[in-house]
Amino acid sequence: MKTTASLFTSLLLGALAAGPAPASVPPAPSPSAPAAASRSVSAGVAVDLSVQPAGSGAATGEVREGQEAVFRFKIFDTATKTPLSGAYPAAWMDFLPDAPTTESRGCTERVEELIAGSLLAQPEVDLNVYHVLALNEDSTISVVNPLFGFGGSKLLAMLFLDGPGEDWVLSQDRKRLFVSLPAANEVAVVDTLAWKVVANVAVGLRPTRLVLQPDGAYLWVTLEGGAAALDLDKLAVAAVVPTGRGRHELAVADDSRLVYVSNGDDRTLSVIEVSRLAKRKDVPLGAAPTAIAFSPLARAVYVSSEEAGAVVAVGGPGPEVMARMAAAPGLGQIRFAPGGRLGLVVNPRSNQVHVLDAARNRIIQTASMQGGPDQVTFSEHLAYVRLRNSETVLMIPLEQLGEEGKPVPVVDFPGGEHPLGVVSRPSPADSIVRAPGANAVLVANPADKAIYFYKEGMAAPLGSFQNYGHEPRAVMVVDRSLKERSPGSYETVARLPGPGHYQVAFFLDTPRAVHCFPVTVAADPELEKKRAQQRPALLEPLVADAREVRVGQLVPLRFRISDAGTHKPKDGLQDVEVMVYSAAVEGQWRALAKSIGEGVYEVEFTPREAADYHVAVECPSQNLPFHLSPRVILQVVPEAAAPSP
Repeated sequence: MKTTASLFTSLLLGALAAGPAPASVPPAPSPSAPAAASRSVSAGVAVDLSVQPAGSGAATGEVREGQEAVFRFKIFDTATKTPLSGAYPAAWMDFLPDAPTTESRGCTERVEELIAGSLLAQPEVDLNVYHVLALNEDSTISVVNPLFGFGGSKLLAMLFLDGPGEDWVLSQDRKRLFVSLPAANEVAVVDTLAWKVVANVAVGLRPTRLVLQPDGAYLWVTLEGGAAALDLDKLAVAAVVPTGRGRHELAVADDSRLVYVSNGDDRTLSVIEVSRLAKRKDVPLGAAPTAIAFSPLARAVYVSSEEAGAVVAVGGPGPEVMARMAAAPGLGQIRFAPGGRLGLVVNPRSNQVHVLDAARNRIIQTASMQGGPDQVTFSEHLAYVRLRNSETVLMIPLEQLGEEGKPVPVVDFPGGEHPLGVVSRPSPADSIVRAPGANAVLVANPADKAIYFYKEGMAAPLGSFQNYGHEPRAVMVVDRSLKERSPGSYETVARLPGPGHYQVAFFLDTPRAVHCFPVTVAADPELEKKRAQQRPALLEPLVADAREVRVGQLVPLRFRISDAGTHKPKDGLQDVEVMVYSAAVEGQWRALAKSIGEGVYEVEFTPREAADYHVAVECPSQNLPFHLSPRVILQVVPEAAAPSP
């Protein structure tokens, strides 16, 4: 089994062997320079790195611990100033014990270790990472690091919800995950940087389906009798729009102006105007709707009906019913391939998948697929079809779709050991999703309690990982790897670690570039203040260790307490307690020490039995518990055996 990264490890290592790392050239100073910036130039290729607080724009202040920071690499040809698009850079952040003055020696060797993925050579921050989430049958979400190359996975977090999740959606910035909880009448909000539930928003009765507007203004949630618009800035319900009775499905227009809500019992499609947060009209469908999908090419919404075995296209200025496409009863999910022209409609009852052309509003191809096809997802080149009654995943090449009457070619691979539809609590969310950085997908198999990694062109999955005893009803990827946001500019967001000096190791295979950029993370004043307040005071014993005393002899026990930061003596403390105990003597002796000046505190102890006594000091106001106290041992001997003074 291999990780996605390890599939091309040999290629990267071969590129690393091609020569030494490039030299570092500082960028020209600029009053608007980001918080941390540097440049590497080699063989006519320049790489600029900037690190700045997320959301700050052209920030000039320092980057601090605990901040979300944008790591941005700009890659361009030095001769033509042409940005290098379509590259696949990788980067990691390492802690350095000392401040680097130039590029750290051994950068190429360090990058080799990082690409190889050794568990003993993990970076402080991995800027190429993605996390896999599983929506489980109980009230949990598993968050794992898919370490396929090491025969399993690493559980990063287990999120506990107020009830079983039904549907989920990720915010556009990938920082928040929203999960509908029908039993709790809530939508849970998850911070995907800290991996914790930060809010539970009461939205109405039995929230189910979730759709995020493309402009990110509202999250739409279906409820009993209608839909609610959740304001993502305020995390509050902006409006509840009654639409009708029965089971609801959602779709949003690509311009975020209209929201479509199907009403199963009323056999209608409600059209909501986002600008007014109010219903414009109900469109009669003539049959109970099952699933809906919006086509940006046709600027229409398509509604399948299990009852009628037909697909209805609704669009135009009204909008109104534009076309009806007949098939067979049992129709289920409908999804449009990239581009919005070709839609795939599954029919698990008749074991068929239909291809409709939104440009002509006709069903133009049909494929027979035994096993109950019930879900469709897409990669760049393939449509993946899940079979409810089989462990097999079917694949359809998209380039071979669209010619009316032409047979639909199908290939397959095993997605586990048990049928993919065997689950104790079904979810409408996707159980097959694209994996980052490759033409590959992740397949959740609930009965196997596992998630499989499949790369296009292979006969079987390359690896899998267990879901820690839970049924993965749906799967999602939170991708934090570097993405090209504009020509030649690649960036990601990561939370900065503790204060100190770091290096950001950068690698590009074609054209070759290897460099380690120095980055300094400043301490956050508030966090530093808390650390100082929580730092234990310095405690210095002023009595000799293993000192020998006689039974009945009065022994002064003295300690000096100093501030951990300034090393100045701390006088006048009222909670300095001294404890004396021995394994050979039952019980223990405790007393509050008195301050005698210069940070020195004293108690007087008179031993009653011969034994080795341990002495420890506690001072709660100075964050000094007994277990952090330096131990002092008193050897107490019988009075008759004691040496003469």
